[in-house]
Amino acid sequence: MPFSERGLFIALEGGEGAGKSTQGKLLEQWLSDAGYDVVLTREPGGTAVGAALRGILLDPQTGQLSPRTEALVYAADRAEHVAALIRPSLDAGRIVITDRYVDSTLAYQGAGRSLQSDDLEHLVRLATGSLWPHLTVVLDIDPRDGLARAGDHDRIEAEPLDFHLRVRSEFLRLAATEPDRYAVVSATSDPDTTHAAVRAAVEPLLERVVPR
Repeated sequence: MPFSERGLFIALEGGEGAGKSTQGKLLEQWLSDAGYDVVLTREPGGTAVGAALRGILLDPQTGQLSPRTEALVYAADRAEHVAALIRPSLDAGRIVITDRYVDSTLAYQGAGRSLQSDDLEHLVRLATGSLWPHLTVVLDIDPRDGLARAGDHDRIEAEPLDFHLRVRSEFLRLAATEPDRYAVVSATSDPDTTHAAVRAAVEPLLERVVPR
């Protein structure tokens, strides 16, 4: 599985309300304070093109999209994200933290929308140029609790509970297939406790990069 030879690439994954945005900011602050050059980004929406696509994908007024359409729009966002931001940042030796990446497609459009995993794996490889994170942190929470945290629901959050239960199960299944490349962290605790667990998973990989 191809990884960038430079920099460090970390993906934060998990269901709705797991605290990915909060943990991304805490991780960025910790690494920046330690002198590392850090890029914090997200999917969808990490580029100007992605911001436009994010509106289509998450706005409830978009209504129903066919599962294939949805997967292809996410892939377009990711292809631009990798080409314009992620790969150049890694090539410059930076640490890239992304809030969602390929596992979200496999979980949401695969298990959630019941698209074929082989088709989705081909699609994400095409979109990313087969660029995989060095570490994927799955922030795990019961969807009932996560959705209660989420407040006003976007188009994806508004899906039925069974959808979100399938998504959670797929994240955990993916993590179990490659335990050396994944860390599953409970997201039920307070943010500082969760952050400590995320830090523990990231620290062994910091030898890849040199502080500024």
